[in-house]
Amino acid sequence: MPSPTHHALLSASSAHRWLSAPPLPRLEQYFPHPTSTAAAEGTAAHALAEYKVHRALGDLHFPRPTSDYQCDEMERLTDDYTSYVMEQYAKAKGFAKDPVIKVEQKLDFSQYVPEGFGTGDCVIVSDHLLHIIDFKYGKGVKVDAHNNPQMKLYALGALTMFGNLYNIDEIETTIVQPRMSNLSTWTIAVKDLQHWADTELKAKAELAFAGQGSVKYGPWCQFSTCNAVLRARFDYHHRLERFQLASPHLLTDAEVAEVLEHVDDLNRWAHEVKAYAADLAINHGKHWPGFKLVEGRSVRHYRDEQQIATKLQDAGYTDIYQKKLLPITKLEKQLGKQKFSLLIGNQIYKPTGKPTLVADDDPRPDIAKSNPADEFKEEN
Repeated sequence: MPSPTHHALLSASSAHRWLSAPPLPRLEQYFPHPTSTAAAEGTAAHALAEYKVHRALGDLHFPRPTSDYQCDEMERLTDDYTSYVMEQYAKAKGFAKDPVIKVEQKLDFSQYVPEGFGTGDCVIVSDHLLHIIDFKYGKGVKVDAHNNPQMKLYALGALTMFGNLYNIDEIETTIVQPRMSNLSTWTIAVKDLQHWADTELKAKAELAFAGQGSVKYGPWCQFSTCNAVLRARFDYHHRLERFQLASPHLLTDAEVAEVLEHVDDLNRWAHEVKAYAADLAINHGKHWPGFKLVEGRSVRHYRDEQQIATKLQDAGYTDIYQKKLLPITKLEKQLGKQKFSLLIGNQIYKPTGKPTLVADDDPRPDIAKSNPADEFKEEN
């Protein structure tokens, strides 16, 4: 198995990307992989969850991690995750007297994916059932366990490791995403998983490892490091150019709907392309035809607030400070959720959000109250 410090080109976490667009992993090698606060926060949550599961299993010597990201919310949610893991471990004892539970387990699926390996947050193995549990602390994108390629790769790796020790015929995969109140579980028969691996996975993985195949633009490209300059993205939006040759008058309802399908990603793309071009110009001396670097607008700052305050007070000015409450999120974090709710919970309100037009698959409920066509009818 590869060294744990080695980065897998075809990682399990990006499987949805390279299975749908095989050339991406090789293309992404030429782009930086920036870190983010959300990623650092997720790493801290995983470390804390790992510690708590080890403690719940009786490993009292496992060291507790420390992080600036730890907070009441993280403590509570990792407790919930640990409780779920222990419930599933107890369930596995109904299938075998000695089920195996592994936390942050390195899993090798290179039998199907060249140099493929990853880390499973929790793997519970017993006769009949193999359960893969993945803890996701993010709250930006809801993750579904149904037919999830990352989870299927972990399951293949776990089967390779434990398949000869237990009589496993079914696999259960679970995504635990507590900040989105998401507990998603999906099951698949071992024979069906292996059929997918043999008939679909291996061929696509070989294409991806070689950097071959074609890129079809879709939601799987969202987190690609080269998404800003993907030609497939350009081609996808370039289809809107045909409207220039259509009627010079009004678009049809179907044409408006097609434009709406592109709007959000067009907006994101424009900002990503600008950020990409600016980075090359500022940090690498790239010149873009028709553009130049200038000094942006800035605002004034105090050099030394304490020195300024002293001078003003010595000059007789006293009304130089302003006081305001901390923002709600910061104040809630400072007080703790329970105390916050007890003291001022009834003084907090959340106004109705501004109506926003989104695609039908958005999970939020439809708030439309009338047929828009009625707005154009004259009252008698």
